[in-house]
Amino acid sequence: MRRLSLVLGLCLLAGCADGPSRKYVVFFTRDSTALEDPALWVVQHAAEQAGQYPLSVVTVEGYASAHGDLSADALLAIDRVKKVSGQLVADGVKADRIRQRPRAPANEDGAVGSRRVEIEIAAP
Repeated sequence: MRRLSLVLGLCLLAGCADGPSRKYVVFFTRDSTALEDPALWVVQHAAEQAGQYPLSVVTVEGYASAHGDLSADALLAIDRVKKVSGQLVADGVKADRIRQRPRAPANEDGAVGSRRVEIEIAAP
């Protein structure tokens, strides 16, 4: 329960960025590509913000930890990016605005940090 509260708090803070670009962070549970309710809320909020900047590029960057089979870990990052991108499209963002960037598996961001996808909306 404590972990869920931390993730929820981080999800809520993720949409608070100001300035010319906005960044939102979607967190996943270990080895998962499932978008749980807090993650769906963040993606929906990002899609709403992207709607305010119809000419902006939406970058979706995915991460996974390196803990065994690097091929499987790389596929996990790719699948997370695809899942979030698909949800953005379902929430109204045109697919041609989305740039997908899965990252190589790494452990440098810690256990929670390597289980994330970042959505960035760069204002034109």
